[in-house]
Amino acid sequence: MSNYNNIIRHFKAKRLLVIGDVVLDQYIKGSVSRISPEAPVPIVLQEESFYTPGGAANVANNLVSLGADVTLVSKIGDDIEGDILKRELTRRHIHIKGIFIDNKIDTIFKTRIIAQHQQIVRLDREKPATGGLDLIKEGKVLPFLRRHMKEFHAVIISDYGKGLIDARLLAQVHELALLYKLPVVVDPKLEDLREYGQVSCITPNKKEAEAALKNISEEARKAFGIRSIKLDNKDDIEANGNGLLKFLGIESLLITLGEHGMYLFEQNKKPFPIPTMARQVFDVSGAGDTVIAVFALCLAAGADKSQAARIANYAAGIVVGKMGAVAIELGELKQAMGVK
Repeated sequence: MSNYNNIIRHFKAKRLLVIGDVVLDQYIKGSVSRISPEAPVPIVLQEESFYTPGGAANVANNLVSLGADVTLVSKIGDDIEGDILKRELTRRHIHIKGIFIDNKIDTIFKTRIIAQHQQIVRLDREKPATGGLDLIKEGKVLPFLRRHMKEFHAVIISDYGKGLIDARLLAQVHELALLYKLPVVVDPKLEDLREYGQVSCITPNKKEAEAALKNISEEARKAFGIRSIKLDNKDDIEANGNGLLKFLGIESLLITLGEHGMYLFEQNKKPFPIPTMARQVFDVSGAGDTVIAVFALCLAAGADKSQAARIANYAAGIVVGKMGAVAIELGELKQAMGVK
């Protein structure tokens, strides 16, 4: 574990840039003792309510919890939810100089009502931008990246499919990352993973990886040794994951498989299985955010990809045992790995 200890020790010296769609999450917790006389639904007696950063902001939150210096780049609406989100980010010491207001959109806002550790209902509010030239992206986001990219040790693209991540932004990120020799790690939403370009790693979950396989033509699947569009057993995972990596032509692919752990694929290397470290799976929401945060931070701290994947797997095993999208803490990661 000495190598891991050395990697984790360098977390605090690293500056990371997170680019992606942000969400304000609200949790309302209470108890249920009766059913409403108005409709067959439970009455939740509210006991506490709080806000947390969600989406790409949860990736940033995981990073600062591990000691990294983090700047978040995204867009929010000109609304009270956007103000609350900026407040929550600032309170967590996440730099918000890359958060820009777009009065054509709403800040994405999700409210979860929870009773007796069970989610009763989730209410979402969002109004994505519709068509036309994105003036905020062209006039503020892209110039910000050009001015500040050289300040970071690694870049995370956290794509939640809400409109920030597109070909123009990706092209700018790739150009600058190549110029400054920065690793770029992507948590994808697009089914055609080639659209993310020549990144260091893409970290799809099982569903996303199978969607990517399905998106490949039958002819291309045969050419790259992909034998199905499923990842249901060891042989299929290794053959299809390796074929997908070769099809994409990127450095590496880290597929997360829930209770079955992860698989790391690197060019010219054997597939690397990583069994889950979770003792119990209580809530998988936010686990992907933790995986990409820890993986990218490890790369920035000098880890190779197999070391980074192992440490990310320990982190995922911790957060799935908690309710909601909860950031990993440095102390609990060290304890789980048995390092000082």
